[in-house]
Amino acid sequence: MSPQSSVIVTPARVLSRGGLGWGFLGVMAFSFTVPVTKVALVGLSPLFIGSGRAVIAALLAAITLATLRARRPTGVQWARVAIVAGGVVVVGFPLLTSFALTTAPAGHSAVVIGLLPAATAVAAVLRGGERPTRRFWIFAGSGAVAAMLFASVQHGGLAPLAWSDLLLLGAVVAAAVGYAEGGLLARELGSWQTISWALVVAAPLMVALTALSVVQQPPTAAIGSWLAFGYLGVVSMFLGFFAWYRGLAIGPIARVSQIQLLQPVLSIVWAAFILRERLDWATVLGGLAVILCAGLAVRTRLDRK
Repeated sequence: MSPQSSVIVTPARVLSRGGLGWGFLGVMAFSFTVPVTKVALVGLSPLFIGSGRAVIAALLAAITLATLRARRPTGVQWARVAIVAGGVVVVGFPLLTSFALTTAPAGHSAVVIGLLPAATAVAAVLRGGERPTRRFWIFAGSGAVAAMLFASVQHGGLAPLAWSDLLLLGAVVAAAVGYAEGGLLARELGSWQTISWALVVAAPLMVALTALSVVQQPPTAAIGSWLAFGYLGVVSMFLGFFAWYRGLAIGPIARVSQIQLLQPVLSIVWAAFILRERLDWATVLGGLAVILCAGLAVRTRLDRK
């Protein structure tokens, strides 16, 4: 297996189906992240979870890169790797969602994160220099409004957003940038190489934050929380990105990103089974509204030739 084997030239139809298939595998892995993080928070601090899982993934990444003798990024690629690291390793989901989930229910968080497909499409449009139609911006803006209104209503009416909602929206923006840049970079480096180098670049900071979290709040978790933490480090932070970035690299990014629409629905289902969270009509209708707006935005992006 060569370092570039994750990007293979095949006919367009096969590429499209392959991209959607790999994207679905990535989304399945990610869909457990929110409820599993809630389990890990029982005895583990959010800083330890957000940084520690990146340390586990970075160790696996370093072993993989060394074993397979992957080609190193060159020149400006290192800066792009740093952008990916900042979006999906350092600032994005690992830390922001961990802190948000200390107060926000898993189902509620999953619906707010449902804005991510449209946000990823927006980031891909801006990064690629394309000019989408006016309908695209209308649907993307409607999705953002729907997500914020849902979050406000969930907290007792049309009131200012809670701190956890702002963290979740920040995670969406950071992850969208990391996904879009990572999808483009994966076409040059390969899918597993992109996330692996991003993890290695972020490793020194993540190790320092993990050590700080242990000093401030020593872990006192039971076996269930440690197993959840292990899933976050091995699957959510490492293996899931193998599939996800391969799907984005095969592309097109906007089409593959539609698979993310399934993520909040799956996360809500897993939260109901794992955490026994109640599925009320507000969560269901809010989720459908966000998914609908995000889906319309992404499909409008695809309509333009």
